[in-house]
Amino acid sequence: MSVPDPTRVLPPAALAERLAAGSAALFPTDTLPALACQPRWAAQLWELKRRPADKPLILMGASLDAFEPVLGHAWRPAWRRLAAQGWPGALTLVLPAQGELVGWLNPGGSTLGLRVPACAQARELLRCTGPLATTSANRSGLPAALDAAEAAGTFPELPLLAPLPWPAPSGLASTVLGWSEQGGWKLLRAGAFLPPALAET
Repeated sequence: MSVPDPTRVLPPAALAERLAAGSAALFPTDTLPALACQPRWAAQLWELKRRPADKPLILMGASLDAFEPVLGHAWRPAWRRLAAQGWPGALTLVLPAQGELVGWLNPGGSTLGLRVPACAQARELLRCTGPLATTSANRSGLPAALDAAEAAGTFPELPLLAPLPWPAPSGLASTVLGWSEQGGWKLLRAGAFLPPALAET
């Protein structure tokens, strides 16, 4: 795989400007490289991935504080406790939500998937941009990219986060836990992390 074009490898502030102007971009996380954009332009991610529109995107942020306003209602103590166990890390929480972010990332749905990655390079970018709509950096149905070269090879027109090489990812997708009003937490996808409180049940 060829090395990405260095003119497309941008430091966080410069990449944040490209994202603010509507571009999608590529950056590393602790699990798999991410394909991302500002939430209001999330429709392009389904097109780029050739991904079915009924599969929601994940909102990734630099910290829990970045997610305080995104649900359209107050955070419950149980949600905060689990976030404290798994963030930063390979844990995605799917929580009840309302408002325009749901329409952008989960059209027709009533939840948002949220994650804070355990990758300092990713969080530095996210502090510059605010929360971003994200998905793994691969075409739908094909193996996930594992490094910058593979991600750039799939999406050669997109800018990447500097510096290269990116930290090696785990190669495992995040664990996804959803909140049910009837039964509390439900395991939606087993992945790289299981909170201790759930492992004991």
